[in-house]
Amino acid sequence: MSSVNVSELRALIDGIRDGTVLPDDAVAQLSRLPFADVGEALVDHHRQLRQGMPEAVYGPGKSPEQCVRIVGELLDHGTGPVLLTRASDDQTKATLAAYGHDHHVEQFGRCILWRSPQPPDLDAPHVVITSAGTADTPVADEAEITLRAHGIRAERLHDIGVAGLHRLLAHVDPITAADAVIVVAGMEGALASVVGGLTSAPVVAVPTSVGYGSSLDGVTALLAMHASCASGVTVVGIDNGFGAAAAVTRMLRR
Repeated sequence: MSSVNVSELRALIDGIRDGTVLPDDAVAQLSRLPFADVGEALVDHHRQLRQGMPEAVYGPGKSPEQCVRIVGELLDHGTGPVLLTRASDDQTKATLAAYGHDHHVEQFGRCILWRSPQPPDLDAPHVVITSAGTADTPVADEAEITLRAHGIRAERLHDIGVAGLHRLLAHVDPITAADAVIVVAGMEGALASVVGGLTSAPVVAVPTSVGYGSSLDGVTALLAMHASCASGVTVVGIDNGFGAAAAVTRMLRR
C-alpha cells in the first residue's frame, strides 16, 4: 500500500467491495500496517494516516546498510515522498547507488529526497525561509527540502542578518506577503525578533550552532529567540531545520 493516507485506504476498501482487489492482496497490503520490521528498525507506514506526514529517515547513528533497507522499505511499499536527512557521505553513496536511478531524486546538502511531489498550484501556501548568514545555509537547506517533501515550495532570502539591517529591509515585501516564515540564525539570534515584528504570519525560528565565543554552539541564539519581544515566535531546537519545516507544514495544513 503506502505510507498510508486516507484516500488510499478508502480506495482499498472500495476495491475489495467491488471485486477489483482480491482479499488476499488486501491482506498482504494491510499486513504492513502500522509498521514493517526490517531488522534493526520498525518502519512506520501508519504515520501518514495519523499525522498527515510520512516518516522521514534520520541518518546519524545508522549504518549505510540500515539506511538502504529503511529507504527501500519506504520506496517499495509506499507511493509518497521519502526523505533521508543528515546523511553521511557513506550513507549518501549507498542509498543513491541502490535507489538513485529508479526514482526522481533531489539532493540538498546532506539531505536526499526521493519522489518529490509535483509543484503546487498558484493557490498553494507561500513560505519564506530567511537565513542570517551564509554559514546558516545547511540548516536552511534542511528546512527547504523538508517543505518540498510535503509539496510546499519555499522562497529563500540569504544572508540578511541584522549586522547589515539594510539587507533585510530590501526584502520586506516577500516577508510580509508570506503565509509563514522560517528564520534561521546563529550568533545572538536577533533576526527572529526583527522578522517577528514585521509580519503577522507564523514565524518559526531555528537557532544555529554558528557564532563566536559566547554563542555557546547555539545556546545563546536559542535563549534569545525564546526571550523574543516579538509576540508568538515559535522556536525549535538548535540546527533543527527539519523540525521547523514540519511545524510550518502542520500549521498550514490546519
